[in-house]
Amino acid sequence: MAECMRTTLNPPKTPLHSNKISAPKLSFSSSFSSFGTKPNSSNSNNYPRISLSVMSNKSQNQNQNQNHHHHHQQHLSLDAVISSNRKAELLGDIKGSLSNRLSETNLHLTVPGLKSKTRGKVRDIYDGGDYLVLVTTDRQSAFDRILASIPFKGQVLNETSLWWFDQTRHITPNAVISSPDKNVTIAKKCSVIPVEFVVRGFVTGSTDTSLWTVYNKGIRNYCGNALPDGLVKNQKLPANILTPTTKAEDHDVPVTPDEIVKLGLMTESEFDEASRKALRLFEYGQRVASEHGLILVDTKYEFGKSSDDSILLIDEVHTPDSSRYWIAHSYEERFQSGLEPENVDKEFLRLWFKDHCNPYEDEIHFFV
Repeated sequence: MAECMRTTLNPPKTPLHSNKISAPKLSFSSSFSSFGTKPNSSNSNNYPRISLSVMSNKSQNQNQNQNHHHHHQQHLSLDAVISSNRKAELLGDIKGSLSNRLSETNLHLTVPGLKSKTRGKVRDIYDGGDYLVLVTTDRQSAFDRILASIPFKGQVLNETSLWWFDQTRHITPNAVISSPDKNVTIAKKCSVIPVEFVVRGFVTGSTDTSLWTVYNKGIRNYCGNALPDGLVKNQKLPANILTPTTKAEDHDVPVTPDEIVKLGLMTESEFDEASRKALRLFEYGQRVASEHGLILVDTKYEFGKSSDDSILLIDEVHTPDSSRYWIAHSYEERFQSGLEPENVDKEFLRLWFKDHCNPYEDEIHFFV
């Protein structure tokens, strides 16, 4: 699965930037066998560095040989991809793994040096002193709720984020230190900035805070952005916009830049710096996605402050959990026909729940 993921993501045509980083020597003498994984080194106290070599020589040769097929591959429809022979193989692998999903971890009970556990919607976060150990589970969330667990999801999210963290170092430093397991990232401990930087390039979405939901209600100034009349769902915006949110007790709350400063969530200079970084990250992500036949529609970024007050990128980057991706080739035709774009994110899940229940209030009776 990991090798499939690396092949899919590479090679981007945009310049790659990477800085060598050293992994800290942590006092975790136990392996991560608590959830069925193995350390990558015979010395479990020395965690390996993140691989900065994007592809192996074998992968490079394979991609060189397949370059002449690249244009054709970009124009495959989503229906053609999911109807291929590969679909049956993947479904078989997934069904065979349903009993082995990573839904919960308790490393603090078995790994010396981990002080406590914080359970997020998708990640289990362990305090290791100066560092955090983040385990990306297979839990699936939407509408601020956990709905299910999906085999391999955590690995895909973790490895996708690691790839983007590495490729965006020329835009902003991040908190990543190393990755000793396909589901695990060790990161610097930061003071998390309580603002999510949501960047949007299209009028779309189905959640209460999505741009289409509020626009369809007649709102024309959203998070400090003046929106013109006459826009329709899934239409491209004249320019990318930032629509920040902050956390209430159990949901996201849209805020304006002025409110962020007045509430003391960030200083004006901190907000300006993080905003610039978020918009640059999104533009870069759109460019890379476009080169691979995709549209990066919107996403969210989170930042933290290190011990020296540097603003670092944290959490996840450009994953199908934190972002919307559409198939570029079919977008225009489907948009003109009033059809939903073909997507490769979890929007289909949101739409299904919106059509069948009240995803914010109805009780969850079972997991699928």
